[in-house]
Amino acid sequence: MAKKIESITDLPGVGDIAAKKLAEAGYKSLEAIAVSSPMELKEIAGLGDGTAEKAIKAARDALEMGFQTADILAEKRKQVGRLTTGSKELDSLIGGGIETQSITEVYGKMASGKSQWCFQTAVTVQLSKEQGGLGGGCLYIDSENSFRPERVIQVAKKLGLDTDAVLKNILVARAYNADHQMLLAEKAGEMVKENNIKLVIVDSLTAQFRAEYVGRGTLAERQQKLNKHMRVLQKLAEMNNIALLVTNQVIENPAILFGDPTSPVGGNIVGHASKTRLYLRKSKDDKRVAKLIDSPSLPDGEAIYRITENGIEDL
Repeated sequence: MAKKIESITDLPGVGDIAAKKLAEAGYKSLEAIAVSSPMELKEIAGLGDGTAEKAIKAARDALEMGFQTADILAEKRKQVGRLTTGSKELDSLIGGGIETQSITEVYGKMASGKSQWCFQTAVTVQLSKEQGGLGGGCLYIDSENSFRPERVIQVAKKLGLDTDAVLKNILVARAYNADHQMLLAEKAGEMVKENNIKLVIVDSLTAQFRAEYVGRGTLAERQQKLNKHMRVLQKLAEMNNIALLVTNQVIENPAILFGDPTSPVGGNIVGHASKTRLYLRKSKDDKRVAKLIDSPSLPDGEAIYRITENGIEDL
């Protein structure tokens, strides 16, 4: 009779030493092994090619991760949560709020209000589900030294929340380079479970990669690293049913003479991984415009909103 697989140590070829190495790297569950690649297990635990593949297959079989009928997937989709942005117009544009289990990307020029989305949602995620929140904390990876607790306090006061409690529920890490940012994302899995995290923010996604990998000669390496980074973030969102919000910088194509020449950094790598993409731009006074560029289930559209000292608000 085949041995029933209930934990990592039950997997073929994974002994106590390998299991310890995997656990230290954040691979503590069968789910984490099942969605990994053989290369990951080789690097982390020193498993051979054949052993890594057998372990992954055994984990997937134990979790029944093969084909499923669409009605089962429809039931799973009911578990997706929605996080309010603070604006009913914005929430309506993106189907009721920022959804869990996938990456939402906002990009735009300087002063378009990208970081304001981060400050706002770091607070609203702490609201109850009835109030549009997710009833949990926020993990905030800051790659541009742009996190400002003062703004968080202003938003929390507007919502009538205890500012000290709100600040204590936001865990902030400063990413000093691209590798450090990737490491923080890889370690986030442990933090999510231990601290009831319901939202992970990366502000900004590409700033460090853009600064370190300059010129066409480094483009391939940069994109490979970005691809790995996005994959880790996607797994984090799916496996923990949390919202994942990233901000992105833009570049301008001088060859485009008509229309808007701006496009987000990261190319197709970031574009394919981000399930919901919004282009933000500044309008008159405190007004901002959000344009829905891409979504697997929503039509393109725009929403106008304001950014005031109280955060994101409707007109």
